[in-house]
Order: sequence, then structure tokens, then C-alpha cells
Amino acid sequence: MLLRLRVSLPDRPGGLGQVAKALGALGADILQVTVLEREAGRAVDDFTVSWPGPVTAAEARERLSAMPGVRVEGVWATKEVPGSAPDYDLLMHVAAEPSRGFATLVDALPALCGAEWSVAVADGAVRHASLAAPAEFELPEPPPRAICVDAKEVRLMLLPVLAAGLHVVVARAEGPVFHRAEVERAARIVDVVSKLAARAS
Repeated sequence: MLLRLRVSLPDRPGGLGQVAKALGALGADILQVTVLEREAGRAVDDFTVSWPGPVTAAEARERLSAMPGVRVEGVWATKEVPGSAPDYDLLMHVAAEPSRGFATLVDALPALCGAEWSVAVADGAVRHASLAAPAEFELPEPPPRAICVDAKEVRLMLLPVLAAGLHVVVARAEGPVFHRAEVERAARIVDVVSKLAARAS
């Protein structure tokens, strides 16, 4: 089972090693570490781990949180295999068939973003939806730029595509609020897809 763990820890020598040691003691095999931010003496890192043992996500959170200064911001399942290039794969699919660009994008975003579903909304109607997406979705106040919103039971990433009159929405039910690094990555992907799709129209 692949899991992502988002951990906030003191940004000092040896801090990352302590977390890695604790994960190893839990039986987790660390496949990838991504540094999301380093500010005000703290770092926020995403760990992608292979979890073969009987330890649950709740237990992992509890044990890691017991370390001095460490906060576990989220633990959730992922399908993104470290070392793969899903961004490039998506863009290659869109470049091959740009007329289906937004449908391809919406299908791919949940796996790319560690989320459950995504939709593209225009004029109050869902135009494209990923497999697990709701048939209807009421868009919050459409933002002029990419943002994340922590709704009641789901975390949303809202990605405007102003040239196409669309808003792409990505939803995560498990795990933390989308980090700004995740929002920026998704916004860049959406921007490239929108340019490719515009050439086909």
C-alpha cells in the first residue's frame, strides 16, 4: 500500500533523519521525500512510503506526532508511483488529442494530486467529470486565480481557466488541505492543457 504522509518538523540538521528513522521502525519503506516549504525554522515534507505491515495510518500519525516538534498534517493513500512522470504522460495524451484536452485533464488530476475526484464546471454545469465525481457540483464563488478551500467534508482546489470559461475543481476527502506547492503545480498543468486545447478549437 502506498501512503503519503505530510509532516511539519523543525528545520534543523538531523530532523529529517529522525522522521526517516521513526518511519523505518514502523516498517515503512520510504520511496520519496518532497520538500514543500522551509519557512520560519520549520520544514513541511511529503513522504511517499510503501506500507506493508500492520501499522495503520492512525498509528503512524500517533507515533510520529510523539516526536518532539513533529506535527503530522495528513496521512492518505496515493497511486502516484515515485520516479514516474505522470505530468508528462498527461501532457503527451493531451498533445496527441487536444480536442479532448479538458476531459483527459479531469480524468488524470485525482491521481496526480492525491485526490478522490475532479470536475470541470462552466456556466453552473459539470462539463467533464472524473470517475468518482458527483453528477452535480455547485461551484463556490469562482476565484480569479488558483486557490484551495477547506470545505466541510472535503478539501477543494479551484483552478480557473478563464480563456475557456471553465473552472477545474479537484477534491480530496482524506488528507490535508492542498499545499500551495500542489496548487501551483496543478495550475501550471491546467495552463499548459488549456493552451493545447485552444489550438485544437
